[in-house]
Amino acid sequence: MEKKKIDKKEVRWGVFIPGFILMFTAAIIGIVNNQALSTISNNIFKWSLDNFGWLYQIITIFVLILTLTIMFSKVGSIRLGGKDAKPRFSFMTWFAMTLTGGVATGIVTWGVNEPIIYYGNVWGELDKLGIEPFSEEALRFAMGRCFYNWTFPPYAIYALMGVLTAYVYFNKKQQLSVTSTLTPLFGEKIKNSKASTVIDVLSMLGVAIGLSSGFTVCLVLLTTGLKSGYGIESTMPLFIGLGLLIVVLFSASSYVGLDKGLAKVGNLNAYFYYGLLIFLFVVGPTLFILRNTTAGMAEWLHNFWRWGLDPIDIGGEALVRSWTLFDFSVWIAYAPVTGIFLAQISYGRTIREFLTINLLLPAIFGIIWFGVWGNNALFMQMTGELDLVNAIQNTNATMALFEFIKSLPLSAIIIPINLFIILMSFVTAADATSTSIASMCMKNIPIGSEAPGPMKIIWGATIACIAIVMAAFGGGEQGVQGVKDLAAAGGFVVLFIFILQVISAIKTFFFDKLEE
Repeated sequence: MEKKKIDKKEVRWGVFIPGFILMFTAAIIGIVNNQALSTISNNIFKWSLDNFGWLYQIITIFVLILTLTIMFSKVGSIRLGGKDAKPRFSFMTWFAMTLTGGVATGIVTWGVNEPIIYYGNVWGELDKLGIEPFSEEALRFAMGRCFYNWTFPPYAIYALMGVLTAYVYFNKKQQLSVTSTLTPLFGEKIKNSKASTVIDVLSMLGVAIGLSSGFTVCLVLLTTGLKSGYGIESTMPLFIGLGLLIVVLFSASSYVGLDKGLAKVGNLNAYFYYGLLIFLFVVGPTLFILRNTTAGMAEWLHNFWRWGLDPIDIGGEALVRSWTLFDFSVWIAYAPVTGIFLAQISYGRTIREFLTINLLLPAIFGIIWFGVWGNNALFMQMTGELDLVNAIQNTNATMALFEFIKSLPLSAIIIPINLFIILMSFVTAADATSTSIASMCMKNIPIGSEAPGPMKIIWGATIACIAIVMAAFGGGEQGVQGVKDLAAAGGFVVLFIFILQVISAIKTFFFDKLEE
């Protein structure tokens, strides 16, 4: 059971204090001069991708191959926690927690918008490829590219970090931190060095700022949906009220612990996911969904290596840097800390089961989600029923999502359901992330336990406050963009920690003696 009080002697002050200072510094810069924050972070991000895009692509492809190799090798039969360890959660609850705790509002937002943006060549994504916008080839490309960006490669990033963390924590009895995953490479001495603090602070900072950005995006989605569906204008009281509601929900969920909080919220949210998928598949253009999803998979698999090893030069900046590499850099920025969360809920499972739940099933779910949502939207655009490309060009991507939902049968029911899904998706992701961050701030967390509830609330409330301040007083959308760019730029720093973790995983599972 988690502790309900914080023992000051058990707090890793060297991680806790620098994390707070750096987060507040970023927030203050955003408030005082949000243009400076946006410009600096965006320049760092562009420079990192222009010069290291090749490395992002190579490491992502390599991680996918490595993770699949681990899954189907003899290593896959090792049980996390030992041969007698019993699973903490049922199979369906475990999957619901990993799915909803990982994707947050991402697939809900981009399941409609990303295929439409590619199809209509909104920002020049098709220019360098020579594909004609609104053509049949563009239809196939839109699906195929989404499958690449949102399925196996990115989930392999999370899965490898999760299984490595779970193994060193449950089987090798190491501390629950990013640094512990590097002990196979550098030995026990790294845990007591200054490098340990730097590694954990940078990893924690990347995901904390990313979560602040996600919080702000969640608020924008909710207020946009209320305006589109019910004509409710985005006022400051509404904005702050929604922010406080989210804070209360994910702080409460985090405080009561994984069993009573995230497990129940994740299960509930997952059922709404499943229900919406079935509804859209039945009422939508079912045959078109099946055919273009299949054609999209053909496009994806046909171009897998070409897309996977494109350092920007093949697809161009508008497509590769602004979409694929941007996405992968954010996934990598989140990976070390997300791995801690995935590890905590995997006790008693085999490594093969772990990778099935955290790689195969969410990747397949991503194909289904984009296939159903994306093809519904593409069909409306193709037949002239709705001009979503124009909606994106003249307003913003979030409004296009709700314009799509408004055109669906039973939209009066679907709109509030979708708003609820957006809200609860972020709640589950914020719960998972604040739990992981809190765990990194404690010295020794017994196997099967969690960080103290108050520590989780401290981080959750701090992240929420920074997000509300940045969105409300940091220059509106520009302030939000500054935080997003900063989070993505943080992926460049985490990239090198991530590469060390990948090397550590190779040594752990293929060269060191395995701990059964």
